[in-house]
Amino acid sequence: MAATSHPTSAHWGSYQVVVDGGRVVGVRPNQEDPAHSPIMQNVPAAQHHTTRVARPTVRRRWLDHGPGPDPRRGDPEDDYVEVEWETVLDLLARELDRVRTEHGNRAIYGGSYGWGSAGRLHHAQSLVHRFLNSIGGYTRSRTTYSHGAIEVLFPRILGTPIANRMLHRAPSWTQIREHTELLVSFGGLRVSNTWNTSGGRAAQTAGPSMRAASDAGVQYVSLSPLRDDMPDDVKAEWVPVRPGTDTAVMLGLMHVLFTEDLADTEFLDRYTEGADVVRSYVLGGRDEQGNRPGMARTPEWAERVSGVPAAEIRELARRMAEKRTLVNVGWSVQRARYGEQPLWAGLALACCLGQVGLPGTGFACGYGSIGNYGGGSTPLGLPRLPQGDNAVSEFIPVTRIADALLHPGGAYRFDGEDRRYPDLRLVYWAGGNPFHHHQDLKRLTKAFGRAETVVVNETHWTATARHADIVIPATTTLERDDIAASRGDLSVRTMPRAVAPHGQARDEYDTFAALAERLGAGERFTEGRTSSQWLRHIYEQWRSMVARKDIEVPPFETFWNEGRVEMPARVEDEALMGEFRADPDRNALRTPSGRIELFSSTIDSFGDEDCPGHPVWFAGPSVGDRTGEFPLVMVANQPSGRLHSQQDMGAHSRSQKVRDRGPLRLHPDDAAGHGVVDGDVVRLSSAVGSCLAGVVVSDAVSPGVVQLSTGTWYDPSSPDVDCAHGNPNVLTEDVGTSGLSQGCTGQLTRVRLERFADPDDALPPVRAFEPPHGVTGV
Repeated sequence: MAATSHPTSAHWGSYQVVVDGGRVVGVRPNQEDPAHSPIMQNVPAAQHHTTRVARPTVRRRWLDHGPGPDPRRGDPEDDYVEVEWETVLDLLARELDRVRTEHGNRAIYGGSYGWGSAGRLHHAQSLVHRFLNSIGGYTRSRTTYSHGAIEVLFPRILGTPIANRMLHRAPSWTQIREHTELLVSFGGLRVSNTWNTSGGRAAQTAGPSMRAASDAGVQYVSLSPLRDDMPDDVKAEWVPVRPGTDTAVMLGLMHVLFTEDLADTEFLDRYTEGADVVRSYVLGGRDEQGNRPGMARTPEWAERVSGVPAAEIRELARRMAEKRTLVNVGWSVQRARYGEQPLWAGLALACCLGQVGLPGTGFACGYGSIGNYGGGSTPLGLPRLPQGDNAVSEFIPVTRIADALLHPGGAYRFDGEDRRYPDLRLVYWAGGNPFHHHQDLKRLTKAFGRAETVVVNETHWTATARHADIVIPATTTLERDDIAASRGDLSVRTMPRAVAPHGQARDEYDTFAALAERLGAGERFTEGRTSSQWLRHIYEQWRSMVARKDIEVPPFETFWNEGRVEMPARVEDEALMGEFRADPDRNALRTPSGRIELFSSTIDSFGDEDCPGHPVWFAGPSVGDRTGEFPLVMVANQPSGRLHSQQDMGAHSRSQKVRDRGPLRLHPDDAAGHGVVDGDVVRLSSAVGSCLAGVVVSDAVSPGVVQLSTGTWYDPSSPDVDCAHGNPNVLTEDVGTSGLSQGCTGQLTRVRLERFADPDDALPPVRAFEPPHGVTGV
């Protein structure tokens, strides 16, 4: 039988998989995609890899001794036992019932991060939450690792509706091409980040749109420690900045605007609250006696902190004032200690320019961070599976899972509240890999050891699955029927099954339906529908919603046969806060003042020393000299070879590795100073851990900086280091941005480097891609 091609979609785009003899043997880009992502090349190897979870599996120590804390959970030498489906479903149902009966549903943590599948129905996060809600609820997480600081700060200083638009609906690249003269981006505009969008995209448009804007005359300035945070073909100006010092540069820019009368005082007076407080802080402030107790945030001061010459700061401030300027702060910049400050300072800088609310100008926080940002919006919504209502009000910030497990009842701060962690007994994780996203993985392992039971639905034996007591085999995107679409997408697309399920893997919908039935909630979970009936139902619900706007899309049968329907009512977003600018009284923001709060009396009243009532400069742990124990600053950015940690064993991901280790880039001067060359393997150490990595010497990295992308599968199997494979989160500290948002701080940490092996030396084996003991495979 000849090979066949099948359409599919993933978070990295829509493409074709080539199937021969029931196996995926290749991938092909869609012809209409102008800039397809190479990440799809990981799919063939990953689909049939030896790390696929083939059967229901239980950790032997849990099976023998029953539920309870176990410090050996996650031990690379642990044994697992493969069991029958009926056995595992009965075991799991009894354990869920025990925990909810003895401790209440708040003792169940429903962990999920949403990146498991691009499908609108077989979406692990929606399914696990719907299931847990059907049996009485669960403790949930709030905010994200990606942009937790944004999610808490912006509703306070912009109001919720505008804060949501700021995060998801920025001026389109078409608007930028037509109206913007200067785009200044803190954190760059890395094209590989735009390959990925939650739900995927019909075509990759961000990279071509950046180039089109450049060709139309838009000037780009990238402030980043990495030159290639901006694509070569947009002719960008690179301003190297020390990691973690973006706020200092912003304050220096504002100092120029204030002292040279370039700030738009009319805009500040009419549209903002607290501009006088920010101005006083930037200029050094005066007390009642006329003295200046504070430090003026001059360009010279900013140069000492950031390394950006004062003359460049002055010249850039003047250019920004004279041109139609868009200030962009990428998500990466806020993933560091005090990550709220560059967001707030960036917004204040844009307000000083007075261009907020005009087409193609003002402030944004996501260009170059994800593919749908600036790609239009879909105001009519998308097909989706309802998650139901959660009877448990308890939550934790997503980044505080280790704290919650280690310190039940412990106190913490979040968004102005004194809160206490719940006593979590059972963790149910589906769709996500905290041993990729979280910081200080040794500490996370200790935390998982405190739970009484850990359950994971997974396609592969990830590090999270290896920390579970019960592992449920789940089908991949290619093994089930689904629908794909994302915010601002060009179309809604079919995702027909391409191959049979691996081993005994089942759709998670069917797993949860069977569990719900055992727990007396079968009808509540399924509503009498199979997954195929739900697929038709959510599409037809969406079709009816669209029809209420007098827009017609074809019925399900036609849609499924044709493979796609163009996104109805899709719009190119224009000026953000344009209505507010036109009439700030009639269109007041939902803030206490009705204005943009450059000073927030609400946040100020919280009394958090690490996040006061206006943007300020804090020297985070990454800022300091190069003579201490950890002289280098590591940037742990998003990988270009995969999405997060997904399919790390794939061809494109592995092609970037050095001797099977995560690639560590460093400047030629630092390589020479440490006596290392391309191809060497080094031990990278921080205050909390160590890992191996392979050297790549590159002048695209600033001196004093090393760059090791996230997502390399965690491998604690070697006695020489905490991760033999090169996962940077063994090095990062598990601490939040501040008491306000408790956002992720995994982007930056201080490290030291030493040569571990030259290209001819033997290395510890990488065991991350080996199934655990007792697993036989298909």
